[in-house]
Amino acid sequence: MNLEYHIREITKSDLESLFALFKEFTEFEKRPEALKNSLGRMQDEADLLKGFVVENDAKKLVGYVTHYEAYHTWSGKALHLDDLYLKPECRGKGLGSQLIQKVIDLARAQGCYKVKWMVSHWNEPAKEFYRKLGAEISNVEETCDLVL
Repeated sequence: MNLEYHIREITKSDLESLFALFKEFTEFEKRPEALKNSLGRMQDEADLLKGFVVENDAKKLVGYVTHYEAYHTWSGKALHLDDLYLKPECRGKGLGSQLIQKVIDLARAQGCYKVKWMVSHWNEPAKEFYRKLGAEISNVEETCDLVL
């Protein structure tokens, strides 16, 4: 059976399904304990959640990309790609490329200087995918989080 996929902007009606995908992503990243978000928090903060989802022809979400606006002192206006995730059975179909292209197109439309994101050190398939897009991967900086 050949499924069709549709990419669209995230809506508030997606939150429950998105939260399930967030959980899957933390497991894929081998860090399920890192998920501190909750469905209730997502509902309270829904206006801040920006991105795109992939749904199949059965209207089930199978992937997403999230982003937010940023300003970098060294380069100016940017779009930060927070997460990109596809269910394993949906990889290799060009959906990841389509998702990231949506963010790139949005950044261009908004006059951003760049799109910035992070990738796990161990995730070589993702690094290769990003290099093919033309992204430069640097190991100069490390992530710092101060949990409040």
